[in-house]
Amino acid sequence: MPLYKIKDFDPNYRDHFDGQDIKGLDLYSGDQKIGGVDDVLVDEEGCFRYLIINTGAWIFGKQVMLPIGRARIDYQARRVYADGLTKQQVEALPEFTEDLKLDYDKEEQVRNIYRPTAASAATNLDTPLESPTPLDTPIPVEGAAYTGSSMGAGTQSYDRDSYNYDYDEDLYAIDETKHPSLRLYQERLVASKTRTKTGEVTIGKRVETETATVSVPIEKERVVIERTTPTSTTQVAPGEAAFQEGEVARMEVYEETPDIHKEAFVREEVSVKKVVEQDTVTAEDQIRREELNVDTEGRPLVDGDPANRRK
Repeated sequence: MPLYKIKDFDPNYRDHFDGQDIKGLDLYSGDQKIGGVDDVLVDEEGCFRYLIINTGAWIFGKQVMLPIGRARIDYQARRVYADGLTKQQVEALPEFTEDLKLDYDKEEQVRNIYRPTAASAATNLDTPLESPTPLDTPIPVEGAAYTGSSMGAGTQSYDRDSYNYDYDEDLYAIDETKHPSLRLYQERLVASKTRTKTGEVTIGKRVETETATVSVPIEKERVVIERTTPTSTTQVAPGEAAFQEGEVARMEVYEETPDIHKEAFVREEVSVKKVVEQDTVTAEDQIRREELNVDTEGRPLVDGDPANRRK
């Protein structure tokens, strides 16, 4: 259940209260001024949950959370009355700071300080400032479930996942007779259309196989041995002819081999989109109208279209 400062939730929140602002009002307990209202915390639906109050008259510079059900607002007097708030409660409450992590455990710590006096505050709104208030309700450890009732009628059992602010009506319920215009509303535009499905287009891919032919020219070397008889039979001088065995002539022979492989490439890109077309629907049907028939006998003179005369 996240909480938000009222200005963060709605920067124009003053417009919902005829320009009035609860922030800055003086805080009273009975006839004694004990501080002021610094801010308001609302839930995700815009409902008031806590007033952030400073209690400089009691504990200088300390800000604490006051459940909205324990406050009465008087815009004409520019006052907020903290019903039944005691100095002992303020001393026991955790200090509210900008970096305070507001979670279920922290709210339970705050609620348990107000719960012992919630029922008595409902019947006695003039609790003395210094009246001793028993703070015998233990602060829950993290993850523990609370079993109790601020109303004193019946027992509620819940944990961090099932808690609802309605379980503590004395702390969060707003009396409309004491809190005029304390509901925070926000307008929003809601648009709707009726669409009729006229068809469906499915686009997919399939793989087709075909045989492709590719030609690659290659070169091969081959050795050509030519034996010829010389035309000149000039005698070799003695000693120039050397008859030797094992004499060879080497020649390297190369040929090209084809390197054929497959590679994929983007052949075509297909984009799918819809466009809205406007059309004029023309309807055709048969219509009827009445015409005048003129029946005559003899040879009377009749002014009008003779085509409508029937004898």
